[in-house]
Parts: sequence; C-alpha cells; structure tokens
Amino acid sequence: MTHSFAADAVVTQRPEPSLKHSTTGTAVGAFSMVAIVGVFALLLHTLGQQLPTLGPAYPGWPQSVGDSPLAALRWLLGDMTEPLFYKSDLAAAGLLAGAALAWWAGRRRRRWAGSLTYGTGLWPWVLASAALSLLLSNLAFGWMLDDGWQPTFVPFVCVAPAMVLLYGAGWRTCVTGAVLGAGTTTPLALILIPSISTPLGLPTVVANVLAMSIGSVLAFLVARRLPWLVLRNPRPTTQPHRPTSGVVQTFRSDAMWAARRVLKDFTETHFFANELAGICVILAVGAAFVLNPALPSYGSNLLPHILFAQALTSAVGVVLWRRWYRDGGWAATYASVVSVAPAAVLASGGSWIGVVGGAVLGAVLAPPIARAVSARLPAGFHPVIGNTAAMAVATAVALPLLGLLPR
Repeated sequence: MTHSFAADAVVTQRPEPSLKHSTTGTAVGAFSMVAIVGVFALLLHTLGQQLPTLGPAYPGWPQSVGDSPLAALRWLLGDMTEPLFYKSDLAAAGLLAGAALAWWAGRRRRRWAGSLTYGTGLWPWVLASAALSLLLSNLAFGWMLDDGWQPTFVPFVCVAPAMVLLYGAGWRTCVTGAVLGAGTTTPLALILIPSISTPLGLPTVVANVLAMSIGSVLAFLVARRLPWLVLRNPRPTTQPHRPTSGVVQTFRSDAMWAARRVLKDFTETHFFANELAGICVILAVGAAFVLNPALPSYGSNLLPHILFAQALTSAVGVVLWRRWYRDGGWAATYASVVSVAPAAVLASGGSWIGVVGGAVLGAVLAPPIARAVSARLPAGFHPVIGNTAAMAVATAVALPLLGLLPR
C-alpha cells in the first residue's frame, strides 16, 4: 500500500556474466526465507493447538471499544498491523520496536540496521503523521464499532506517510497529511465496502485499498493548493537496494539481498521497508498467536497459513521481477503481501489452493499493474496510488479465479 517508485525505476541492464548469479542466487535466498518462515508457521500451528490460551479473543473486541479505554487503545495499536491482516496490539509493539531498533542502529551506522524509510531519515515524521492520522480516524469513526469491525486502520499506510516523503519533515506536513488521510480514506472505505465489495462478493480489502488509492488522489490534489506546503520531492527515489552494475555480483550477495528483500516486504506497506522491523513483527505476531490463536487475523486461527503465503508471494515476486530492482530500481513485490495472498487464505479457509494459488497469482499480477499505473502519475502524486490500485485489481481478479478451482 505504499512506496512504489516505479516511475523512476529505469532498469539498467547489468553485464551479462552476472545474470546467472542474479537468477540463481536470488531464487535461493528468497525461497530459503520462505522455508524459514514456513518452519516458523508450522511451529506456531503446532503450539497453537497444544498450549492453553491467554488473554481476550477477537470476537467482541470491536464492540468493547466504546466502553473500555484499554480495548480502545488495543484497537488503535492493532490498526497498525491490520494492513498485514494481523490485527494485534502485540504485533504492533513488535513492529514499532523493530523499526525503532533499526533507527537507533542506523544513527550509529551499524551495517546490520539496513535502510529505514528508504534511507531518507524521515522515519520519525512518517510514523508521527501516520499515527496521528490513525488516531483521528479512530476518534472520528470509532463510535461505529458498536456495529462490529470498521476500517479505521486505512489512513495509517497511505496519505500521511506519503505526504511526508513528498513534502518533507515538519509539523505542517505531518498534521496536514494526517488530516487529509483520515478525512478521505476512511469515509471512502465506509462507502465502498457496502457498494463494491459486498454486492460483488469480494473481500473487504478490495474496497479498503481502492479507498486508499482514490483518497490519495484527492489528498494530493488538495495538497497542491495549500500555500503552506512546498513540494520538495516531486518524484521520490529509493535507496539502492542492490549494488550498481560496476560491482561484481556473487551468489552469496544475491542470496542475501533476496532474503532481506522478502523480510522488507513485510513492512513496506508501512513505509518502513526494513528487515529488522519485518523480523520483529513476524516474531511478535507469532507470540500473540501462541498466547491466543483466537486473536490475530480476526480470530480465524489462520495466522500460520497467512505468514507462509505472505513469504511465498514476496519470494515469487522478487524472483520474477528481480530485473526491476537492479541498480537501485524497485518493484511492488510487497503488494500481494498485504492483499491477494492473505485474502485468498481467509477466503479459502487455509486450503493449499488458497495459500499457494493466492501467493502465486498475487506475485504475478500486482507488481506489473502497480508499475504501469505509477509510471503514469504526474509529479506530486505519490506512487502509493498505483500500488493500492494494483492491490484492488489483482485481488478482484485473483480471488474469483481461485474460486473456480477445486479445493
């Protein structure tokens, strides 16, 4: 749902001798990470069936928000990981702790920190604007939770952080992005869910990400006319994720890059894109599942299946679209991680068709759609528009196709 710089990602071909290593090393690194996440998911599944449960379950949580400040706080924190289909306050704590660790280590130039928020140094402002937007969404629409789940989470991963990347640091940008995000995306989601997702039999994620895309267009149109905002980065660029073509690639470097790229995809939607944050959110949501399998992922008990499908869809995308990453390029391989793959798992009840089919279809469809849309956006319109539009289209296409297959 976030950072696609496809418009700037001009692919520069590497010298031919490195091509073999790029293909083989990337595949080994990416699918090794899938194997690791798969073993972890299997462990979670086993422990979740054997250990006693602790803490409250998901059912009844939305309705309790209006009566309990603690439940409201937990809901607010859970919104931070709902884009990943986790909805867990403990997972949110892990996400924030991992990002904070990466920020601390990066300030001290530790190589293991990785890049955070694309090496811009704007992570504190990105988090502040996104969190304020989330708070406003909950304050404005939290009263509707008496009727059950509501899409209060949607502003956290689109307009507000994108506004900071386009217009730079500062409280004016922070507050403006937060207000525009909460004022556009959440209301649109509330309209689109009953008008598009429900009548067409599509998962609510289709309406949610479509609301993010349309809301972002509206927000950036308004931002261009606000005198206190100055566009500083009309076409943002990424930090190089790979060495340039002048650096000799090896099997090991390609494998390590691919493994770290899969982990980054778990927090790309938050505009963090950091492997430490990815590891921490995976471990934290795993702990939440072990404590109470009926809490994460809406109490579906399918968190292990979702984790595996997310790692698989990222790995397939990284291998399939690896050329777009060359020489500092970028691809929206994360798009299926937060849309098609987990939605397919929930829709299929965790069947292998849903897990594997959703992961593969999402990896094939979402990145090229995101790239095509984002490349056509004018200056001042963040490519989050293309990414979220791609999520909506890919999910709307993939899930009906999967529904035709025998389970």
